[in-house]
Amino acid sequence: MRNVKKIFSVLLATVMIFGLVSCGKSTNNSSGEASSNDVTSTEKVTYDKVVYAYATFNNIPSSEVLNTVEEAINQITREKIGVEVELMPIGIADYSSTVSLSLQGGDQIDVFESLGDFNTSVSSGMAYDLTDIIDTCAAETKATLSEDILASCIQNERLYGIPTYKPYALTPMVIYKQEIADELGIDMSQVKSVEDLTDVLRSVKTAYPDMTPVVPAQSGNPNMVLLVSDQIDYLTDDYYSPKGVLMDDSLVVADLYNTTKFEDICDLMRVWYEENLILQDAATTTSTASELMSSDNTFCYVASYSYPPEDTAASLEAQCGGNKLGAVQIGDAYLDTTSINALSWMVASNSKVAESALKFINLTFTDQDIINLLIYGIKDRDYVLDADGYASYPEGKDAASVDYTAQLSCGTLGNYFLMYPMSGTSKDSLVWEEEQNQLAAKSPAMGFTFDSSSVKTEYTAVSNVIQQYLPSLLCGSVDPDTVLPEFRDRLETAGLGAIISEKQKQLDNWATGVIGE
Repeated sequence: MRNVKKIFSVLLATVMIFGLVSCGKSTNNSSGEASSNDVTSTEKVTYDKVVYAYATFNNIPSSEVLNTVEEAINQITREKIGVEVELMPIGIADYSSTVSLSLQGGDQIDVFESLGDFNTSVSSGMAYDLTDIIDTCAAETKATLSEDILASCIQNERLYGIPTYKPYALTPMVIYKQEIADELGIDMSQVKSVEDLTDVLRSVKTAYPDMTPVVPAQSGNPNMVLLVSDQIDYLTDDYYSPKGVLMDDSLVVADLYNTTKFEDICDLMRVWYEENLILQDAATTTSTASELMSSDNTFCYVASYSYPPEDTAASLEAQCGGNKLGAVQIGDAYLDTTSINALSWMVASNSKVAESALKFINLTFTDQDIINLLIYGIKDRDYVLDADGYASYPEGKDAASVDYTAQLSCGTLGNYFLMYPMSGTSKDSLVWEEEQNQLAAKSPAMGFTFDSSSVKTEYTAVSNVIQQYLPSLLCGSVDPDTVLPEFRDRLETAGLGAIISEKQKQLDNWATGVIGE
């Protein structure tokens, strides 16, 4: 969870800011007004209002605090792109549903993130076609990302999103409290898999009977799907709602839920639940991992990160009550198309200020002040910088008590490499991150994006079934011997087979074209 390396940031910012252009202010709906220094005091300058909806893993700030961050951003955007921005931070657990319902209801949201489900955002008609405006409104971002990265957001030869610029190769890790591991003499470096973790959890439970050894990363999500196999290509689906996947370098689309590996994970989670090793309401809790880890009666959680274990642990400490944390890798990094487009920035298809919205997205990829305002808030109030350019919370403050922070969203917003590094992280880790992107195993279907429009009804029905059954299966709160067969039957009735068949058809056509090239 490390942020930008200062030296790299300055170099990158210098390259990207050169030639920064305003691509012509949109003549669409303008709602902001302000006095201009370039006109007489009686004249008014109008600005397009862009509503920017972003997911936060931290506390939602008050309106008064949010207004101060908005104004700091708008002092930049008014001059650079003729836009005023309204910030809409949404808690991670509610993000996707809130954005979808708001857009369906006609509420103004101009910029949103796909948050793991690029395919649904496109097939449901939520995303604006950026193909014809990216060269004039986000040329710098296009140059920064390269065509290969942008290709992950192309469907039917049209561009619908801008992938977050960050280390892409996700690596599963256990985040744990170092003090407890040291006290109990647990060598976490020997934990190589989720199965190895079981004995560790039992040791913690024996020493601390009232402690919850493992908690979910977020509501209903202990991240166990990510550990079914080291090599899963989700074929542009949400990581937490797979509907036909590739496994182990195969180009045959498989039903994940009918595999022995998935069944084994469900059985293991049931053991954890019955032995009180996992939070008993993990399937329904609204608390985040950082909130749960801030208490004294928890030990660890499982999540995937794109950063070195040491940096991941160091940057999370301030989010988890200041506890000294450790991190250990329990799987290998793997790259598929979803690794890149899972966190893509989109302009809403019904936006009346689409060009202005894309221009603001462009600033989140090119303007260091903009991205650090979004992540950290106001300097010296919400964060401080040391002489070496590392950010930390002001004295006596942490992530829970500071007025504004979205630091845990650092890998989801704009250009990660322009963000200030958190105190305690290493600038040298940039090398590790670049190596992971280069060396990580890659799916044979890298570059393939699925168009679910022909099975839209089945997608909705299957998603509803997954939402009903998957959290409880992966949190161990139901008996898989009885519930898993029921889950599989419901999926088939809802149309999972049709989805898998359509994915295979499109994948075969894609593979034929790639081989032909």
